[in-house]
Amino acid sequence: MEIFYDRDANPELLRGKQIAMLGYGSQGHAQAQNLRDSGYSVIVGMPPTRNSAKQAAADGFQVLPPAEAVRRSDLVMILVPDEHHRALFEGEVRQNLKPNAILMVSHGFSIHFKQIIPPPTIDVVMIAPKGPGHLVRRVYQQGGGVPSLLAVEQDASGKAKDYALAYAYGIGATRAGVVKTSFREETETDLFGEQSVLCGGLTALMKAGFETLVEAGYQPEMAYFECIHEVKLIVDLIYEGGLARMRYSISNTAEYGDLTRGPRLIGPEVRERMKKILADIQNGTFAKEFIEENEKGCPNFNRLREQEKTLQVEKVGAELRAMMAWLKPGQQKPEPKPEPVRQ
Repeated sequence: MEIFYDRDANPELLRGKQIAMLGYGSQGHAQAQNLRDSGYSVIVGMPPTRNSAKQAAADGFQVLPPAEAVRRSDLVMILVPDEHHRALFEGEVRQNLKPNAILMVSHGFSIHFKQIIPPPTIDVVMIAPKGPGHLVRRVYQQGGGVPSLLAVEQDASGKAKDYALAYAYGIGATRAGVVKTSFREETETDLFGEQSVLCGGLTALMKAGFETLVEAGYQPEMAYFECIHEVKLIVDLIYEGGLARMRYSISNTAEYGDLTRGPRLIGPEVRERMKKILADIQNGTFAKEFIEENEKGCPNFNRLREQEKTLQVEKVGAELRAMMAWLKPGQQKPEPKPEPVRQ
């Protein structure tokens, strides 16, 4: 494994060059502000009527229509949602790229699955922070950085990796460490982690545990505390020191149950289903399904979202969280998810 740090980066490679940030959401606002604080020149490319564009202007950035921002820039970072990369690239980016431009993303989906096919004359690279935008910004301001991934898809200039490292330096990533990977590896492991463990697997497991206890006659509130609320306590311990720290910190009863019952629950049949999920990612089945779903207006996606809102676990959870005074205002009831960015 190759890991790069501040000493490996040459920030002067991007000083004096113009960087366009297409998108000013979670990652966009953090990366743009970190780059500016590192002495780089950044403009934001978005329709000026969007709320996030107004926020970018309020934060002191020049906001231009995407096409104009691309025309002016040497490096173009695309940070709109995956499903809009192709339309943005074909409609605003491709024809306006400088011949020797650097195209950058923070997730490899659109490049790996050929939603974007860049011209061969440009560098195509990825810097992917392994943390949400607010953390990328906060840790930078504290003098640290969030570890990131680096990948090179096209190296037309012969300096693509060096440009990527200079960018990583600008957002603070080289303070913590930048791990070399490939577009394929980042994209496929990211999708698999989301689907089988972090989002799909974890939420399905929590809901199944909650429903099993409720169906057995236990109070829904008790089921919520044991199968959902306390997940954070366990994950925080793992985050701080791995599985060993978690097992050191829990009771012997819990640890014995972990080691003896966990494998019964997540056995060979689950691993076989995980392999099928991974195969669907690798052969493009998931990407094709996701792209077609968005092209149809997300009928199944929206139906599933609405269905989840009606679950008993959500109602019980909202009631219990309202009792937790230590939660910040607004956390008890999530805001509606913003509409996708359409350029």
